[in-house]
Parts: sequence; structure tokens; C-alpha cells
Amino acid sequence: MRRVAGSLFGLAYGDAIGGPVEFCAFEEIVRRHGPDGPRELPGDPAPVTDDTQLALAVGWALYDADGPTAELLEPHLRERFVAWLVSPDNDRAPGLTCLHACEGLQAGRPWQEATIVGAKGCGANMRATPIGLVPDIDEELVAAMAQFQAAMTHAHPTALAAAELTALAVWLLRDDHPVDRLPAMLRERCDSQRQVYRQDWLGGLWERAGAASAVDFIAHGWDECAGALDRLTDALGKPDDGGDACLATGAGWVAEEALATALYCALRHADDPVSALARAARTSGDSDSVASLAGAFQGAAHGMGAWPPQWAERIEYADQLRRLSQAWEPA
Repeated sequence: MRRVAGSLFGLAYGDAIGGPVEFCAFEEIVRRHGPDGPRELPGDPAPVTDDTQLALAVGWALYDADGPTAELLEPHLRERFVAWLVSPDNDRAPGLTCLHACEGLQAGRPWQEATIVGAKGCGANMRATPIGLVPDIDEELVAAMAQFQAAMTHAHPTALAAAELTALAVWLLRDDHPVDRLPAMLRERCDSQRQVYRQDWLGGLWERAGAASAVDFIAHGWDECAGALDRLTDALGKPDDGGDACLATGAGWVAEEALATALYCALRHADDPVSALARAARTSGDSDSVASLAGAFQGAAHGMGAWPPQWAERIEYADQLRRLSQAWEPA
């Protein structure tokens, strides 16, 4: 089924389809693309945004790392994030949090000082999906590495928890867990991890953030993610009105909403991956990030067969997506 390739390419496809309509009102998107939303890659090659660029940065850092510890992974993430920062292709309206944090990393500051306190934008979890695709990785390493890569730029606990849930969703789907079970499984994760602070990976980040304790710090993030997943479950329990998904689960500019709204679109169109991308792009919020996550989820569930075959030759960074896919999932 080629689930690794399906997820990596799916993220890029959603990013490319959602990018041109980011910042557009729902009504404007419908006027331009019809009631079903955009369903084709725009351009040849179809350009992506910083979502795909940074997901590839994380993916290659994982590939290059000498082992699964914070000490071994940090220099590779730093190198890839700084390379993205100075790249001439970094011209896709990137988020200020990532820019400022990466500037601190470029200056050689310890990551705990470079990261941005209070930042919980979706920039930390839209790049986390490759972690769930690493070969022979267990649940706890997925969780730790997802939180760690998020923490290097976003020091809000919700950014960490949402990144973990995003990577775990991909990991579960790649392992053939049913899509409709995801909300309950992720919600259970919020409860089981509420008092788990990963000291070996995060060090004194909670003190930098001004929290009363490490547990208080991380519990806040899990509570916000739990609230977003509860809203998702409530929305899925109602008839689908076919409207703007952001009205059901949030605009997606912040981490927990991007996760919930991407899952909403993926679940509403569980057996039609292209429609899931179109639904995610046809939103009034952070359309490219929501669609990129929806694409990563659908691709992990259905493999490369989820997508029109001709798209693989038309997406920007196709060579990198293909090489990383082949490295982690040899034919």
C-alpha cells in the first residue's frame, strides 16, 4: 500500500491545494471552486508552503540522526531548521514563531532559549507527521520526538501535546487502526499523559515558560487538546451540513484546532481522500495546514493509492518526498 509515501505525498498535496485559498473566506472559496472546493493540484509543479518544507526538514533530521535521544536529534533538527530559515525558497509566508525561533538557533543559542514562550501555533504539529512514519518506532518514541521537535520553536504545552497526537495519529493509521477510532484513542491519550512530563527530552522548559511545576505545565496542554477532541466528537455526532469545517472544530491557526479540524475533514470523507483534501481546503481558517494534516492522515490510512497517480510527478519537492519514502519503506 506504500503508506509512508501516501502520507508524505498526501501532506504535500493538501498543502498545495490549500495554499492558494489560505486567508480566503469560505464564500470566496466556494465562488472560485464550486461547492466541493478545490480538487486539483494548482500548477506544474504545484507549489507547497512552509508546512511541507518544515515537515521535510523534520523527516530528514530523523533520517540523519544517530539515535533516538534529545542529544543526538537536536543538532540535526537545528541544522535543518536553520537551512530552511536561510533558504531562498523560504518565501511562502512562513509563521513568525518559526522564523524567530530559528533565528535564535542560527545564532547558536540553546534551544530552550531560542524557542518562543507562549507560542502554540500549528507550525509545531503540521511538521510532526513524518515522525509517525519512521520504521520500527514505538509509541513512546513517537511521542517523545514529536514533543521535542515542537518544543524547539513553540514553548506552549498545547503545541507539544498536539504535535504528539498528530504524530501518533499517523503512526496508528499506518499500523492499520481504523480511522473512526482515532478520536477516542487520542482522547484517551490526553487522560493517560496528563501528568507525564518528559524530563529527558524537555529539560527545564517548564521553568522557562513560567509554570508552577512541570506537571502543571504539561497538564494544561493536554487539557486544551482534550477540549478540542471533545468538540470534534460532538461535531461528528451531528449531521454533516457540508459547510465550513472551521465552524465545527476551529479555524486551525492554533495547534489543537488544526489537529481537530483536519481529523474532522478526514473522518467526514474517510473513504474519499481527495474529497477530504477539498473539504479541508474549503475552510475559512488555516486552509493549507488543515489540508496538509488531512492529507497525511488519509495517506497513512490508504497508501499511495489514495491519490491520483499523475500528482506524484507534479508536486514540488517530489524528489525529496520520493527519496525519503523509499528510505523508510523500500519497495
